[in-house]
Amino acid sequence: MTSLNIDTPKAFAPMLEPARYRGLYGGRGSGKSHFFGEMAIEQAILTPGRRMVCIREVQKSLRESSKRLIEDKIIALGLSHLFECLSDRINTPGGGVIIFQGMQDHTAESIKSLENFSCWVEEAQTLSARSLELLRPTIRGAGCELWFSWNPRNASDPVDKLLRSIPPPPDSIVLKVNHGDNPFFPSELADEMAFDKVHSPDRFSHTWDGFYEPQAIGALWSRQSIQDNRRDAYPDDLERILVAVDPAVSNTDRSDEHGIVVCGLDSSGHGYLLEDASLHGSPSQWATRAVAMFDKWSADAVTIEKNQGGDMCRHTLQTIRHSLPVIEVHATRGKHVRAEPISALYPVGRVSHVGSFPELEDQLCLFTSSGWEGDADKSPDRAEAMIWAFTELFPAMTTPRNVKPEYYNYGGGSQSGGWMG
Repeated sequence: MTSLNIDTPKAFAPMLEPARYRGLYGGRGSGKSHFFGEMAIEQAILTPGRRMVCIREVQKSLRESSKRLIEDKIIALGLSHLFECLSDRINTPGGGVIIFQGMQDHTAESIKSLENFSCWVEEAQTLSARSLELLRPTIRGAGCELWFSWNPRNASDPVDKLLRSIPPPPDSIVLKVNHGDNPFFPSELADEMAFDKVHSPDRFSHTWDGFYEPQAIGALWSRQSIQDNRRDAYPDDLERILVAVDPAVSNTDRSDEHGIVVCGLDSSGHGYLLEDASLHGSPSQWATRAVAMFDKWSADAVTIEKNQGGDMCRHTLQTIRHSLPVIEVHATRGKHVRAEPISALYPVGRVSHVGSFPELEDQLCLFTSSGWEGDADKSPDRAEAMIWAFTELFPAMTTPRNVKPEYYNYGGGSQSGGWMG
């Protein structure tokens, strides 16, 4: 029997126990990929005939895969006589195989070809909800496992929602590992890390310590400006409170959330994000939630986007409460253009978040002057709802000159529309 001598760092030791789900997350230089590459080799030898697929969300060529890493490990461990490294795969002992694929190339039908494979997902922070939904039930043969390695971007990434939930899935081991846990951390990376600490301090904790990404490059909102203005309570002199709704265009399991937020303005002209009540659900459910927020906060009106079926949305709301005052706004410009004047309020201390709103703040920090940098199949409904609310609360900031605001009078209340109206 072949003798293996793999020097495993102490921090990774719990990952050696049997489990269906294995997750390693953390920053650069932690050795996550090296550990899984060595484990793939070890299991191929200890379980002859084992099949494994190494997956990325998008893999345009094998150069983007872990194939070279695994091949280098095979050579370093002196095991070349047991493996056959071909152009597109690695044949392993006992008729086993390691293959390399991109999830975006798979359909619900083609994914069935991976039944009885174990799976390692690299750069798992980029894995879409659709891909995860396809993958999990497919990897179901006896002893088949799912491994994930990633540097977290934000809490809404599907892999984080799956493996960092409380509790995580049954039969799972999930560890955070960083450069300090890697005794083989190279000096070249140490120099890179020192450079980034000085020249990219805003991204250092994400890149090297595995914390959530602070913001997109060139983001309109910064984590720091949000944090600097955060408060634990709101004042007693709120002069206006709005519930804003950005409804999803459909109601399926894959639909976006319905953004529902509550915002207020005090007598000095300072804005407050008071509550994020967003949810998945039917039109009746989001309308009921919006009316509940209207009552809870004694709000002045509910504002909705007319583009998203304005008449239908108003009708849905007023089915729940006939006399509900509703402001309709019309999205005549792109998301990032609507976001810019609201983001400008943050550096000058005009808006505070009362408490923490991680999902909404993740969305804000993915707005750039070029557009929203979030997942293409998702919409920033929470952030959009907040933007609608503050657009109404700060009309002087958000209404271009020579543009006359539109007025609506649904349910008896006369309210002015913002620059998007």
